Amino acid sequence: MTTKPTKPSRETRAEEVRDARVEAGADEVDETTFPKRDPDLDPEVAENYEEMTERGANQRGEGRLP
Repeated sequence: MTTKPTKPSRETRAEEVRDARVEAGADEVDETTFPKRDPDLDPEVAENYEEMTERGANQRGEGRLP
């Protein structure tokens, strides 16, 4: 299967130049939408979640035996 090369328009090229100048990053988050604490969250579950997150971050490789 042979593909035919395309030729971008001037508008496309200009948009690519503008896009290249934009610094990548996450969008701002509205803090009022996501409360810092969930009143229905069990404290034991939150503690377990934090522990598992730390264990996962410290894991050295896939399939590693303890």
